Amino acid sequence: MGRFAPNSLDLDGKVILVTGGTGSFGRRFIETVLTRAKPRKLIVYSRDELKQHEMQIDLAEKFDPETMACMRFFLGDVRDRERLQLAVRGVDILIHAAALKQVPAAEYNPSECIHTNIMGAENVVWACLNNRVKQVIALSTDKACNPVNLYGATKLASDKTFVAANNLSGDIGTRFAVVRYGNVVGSRGSVAPLFQRLIAKGVTELPITDARMTRFWITLNQGVDFVLSSLDQMRGGEIFVPKIPSMKMTELAAAMAPDLAIKVIGIRPGEKLHEMMISVDDARTTVDLGDRYAIEPAFVEYSRTPYSLTHPMADEGFSYASDTNDEWLSGEGLLELLHDGGPTPLRRRATD
Repeated sequence: MGRFAPNSLDLDGKVILVTGGTGSFGRRFIETVLTRAKPRKLIVYSRDELKQHEMQIDLAEKFDPETMACMRFFLGDVRDRERLQLAVRGVDILIHAAALKQVPAAEYNPSECIHTNIMGAENVVWACLNNRVKQVIALSTDKACNPVNLYGATKLASDKTFVAANNLSGDIGTRFAVVRYGNVVGSRGSVAPLFQRLIAKGVTELPITDARMTRFWITLNQGVDFVLSSLDQMRGGEIFVPKIPSMKMTELAAAMAPDLAIKVIGIRPGEKLHEMMISVDDARTTVDLGDRYAIEPAFVEYSRTPYSLTHPMADEGFSYASDTNDEWLSGEGLLELLHDGGPTPLRRRATD
């Protein structure tokens, strides 16, 4: 169990569906649930038949047939509302991880990103309401906070859709929440695997877009635990943000290849210098829950007890950004995470 491990979540006998279930998060989430619980059904909903086939083979090598008996693989796209409605029948818990996530691809293909990330989110909401799903967690991104690229803008719209969906549930009682976190160490598209490939090729320098750049970091295991623990404590309408460490990109490169030079190649279109997960404006409704923050919903027309009744509000003018974070990842800690995904060794930012 890691730093965000749930305390009392019981998934035994539940029917759970994961959209985008063949992605990095979905695969680890499925493996974690199979290891820790005995769900009645565990459904992978995604559109790539090859990835589903490969996932079935991988899971069969790790788990016995009795454990695998709960698995279901459902081909479909979140853009297809009718197909999604069929897949969600009888589901208790839905984890929405499906999205188009590549920033440059979204900038070049905006309509595709909008159809999947915004309209797909709306389809998920309606499928869950129509099928009386009990709990829904949607995965977001730091890029949804004060977005500067289309991907971030679509995820902000998606977040708003899921938060507002609680006001639509009425006597259905479905509760929707969002989790928002930063870069996942070792996931597809992450800079760490890119550096590893370049180092293996024997390059003489590593590309950095800007020497000042910082990023939040979380492991895949921590991301899964964060979703599970958020599912455990959600009340509906909140955006959960984990307290995780930051790291400068130059320090990441130095930790992975201390003998290689760094080449500054310039910030890419739609790229931020620093990540932000809670803005000053969001902070007015943000509550500190200890190991995470919760951005409370601004409009509540359903039964919900605010966290602010028992937990402190964020300070006036607070924001949560990777360059002003007080928790920083050491080079040794990063290498440990890349090696085995274990606990995160941290060092504190020196204060003036």
